[in-house]
Amino acid sequence: MPRCAWDDIVGQPRVTSFLRTVAEAGRVGHAYLFVGPPGGGKKTAALALACALFCGDNGCGGCPACSRIRRRVHPDVRIITPEGTAGYLKDQIDDVIHDVQLAPIEGPYKVYIFESADLFNDKAANAFLKTLEEPPADVVIILLAHTYERVIPTIASRCQVVRFRRIPPSEATAVLVAQSGADPAEAAAALAAVGGVVARARDFLASPSRRAARDVILRSLKDLSSMDEYDVLVAAKELLTAVKAPLDEVKQVQAAELAARTEFMGKGSTRSIEERHKRELTAREREGVAEVLNVAESWLRDCLTLSQGVGDLAVNIDALDAMEEVGAVITPGAAASALGAVNEARRRISYNVTPQLAVEAMLFDLREVLRCPR
Repeated sequence: MPRCAWDDIVGQPRVTSFLRTVAEAGRVGHAYLFVGPPGGGKKTAALALACALFCGDNGCGGCPACSRIRRRVHPDVRIITPEGTAGYLKDQIDDVIHDVQLAPIEGPYKVYIFESADLFNDKAANAFLKTLEEPPADVVIILLAHTYERVIPTIASRCQVVRFRRIPPSEATAVLVAQSGADPAEAAAALAAVGGVVARARDFLASPSRRAARDVILRSLKDLSSMDEYDVLVAAKELLTAVKAPLDEVKQVQAAELAARTEFMGKGSTRSIEERHKRELTAREREGVAEVLNVAESWLRDCLTLSQGVGDLAVNIDALDAMEEVGAVITPGAAASALGAVNEARRRISYNVTPQLAVEAMLFDLREVLRCPR
């Protein structure tokens, strides 16, 4: 039996109760600001609320609308990420403002989920204020941010604030074990790969291609110190190929949607759908790259914990042999340099450096640290 969409929200009983109550009572506001630490499930909660709005059974989890929203392919639910090197672009917000005025394609609402709401600059924010304050009645806008203070006040003041708590890793692992049937070691590794979000970790465990991408980065890290320049480039290429493998399923779903829309609307009316599909694929690829960076980061942290005699904190137990070799010699300073290389890769990607170049540079930097870990 499919899981209720509300069950995807883990460790946030107050948030779940509040959102479920307003959805059931038909009192959903026009704009929300979800704030809380990474891994708290803000995006999961936003999707659950969208399911409740579109589903005839308050987010049953099994109907076509719930299924498509959870897979992030519903045409009336848009997840929007900053396209500029420093945040949201005014042109990007202008596109949303125009789209907001259009009727929903197939649902009763249109839901816009903005990631990294703290990356609105003044120009983009000013363009968005009127729409945020007075959207059409069938539009719900949800902004996500780590902290309230980092969001521009004129944006934050126009939203109803919903605060998320930090979920302890042990609690998240226990919930994931119960939901997925995975053993605790598998659950901990999956959570490390997806930034601690239980719903995403459950999807990760169910995806052979995403787990295969994790295996590729772990294998590369194990052999990195002995690689020459050509080997590093090959490893980076193999890694990006593995990251793109899960996109095939998304492309199949998109192709089916496009075929259905073409039959219903005519070929000339599908341009907006094709553009949305491109944005979805780009976002999914970035999420895949983020996962392998998370795995690399957790592997390095495990090496550091082993070096400090607290190996019981390690999460990548299936890679213990390689981590023990590195942990036996790596110093805290070297580990910090290696972790810095992973963060630099994230920064470069956020500034629109291609994932291929960012991963290549990261692997070269990590190789130097692992060759001289002191």
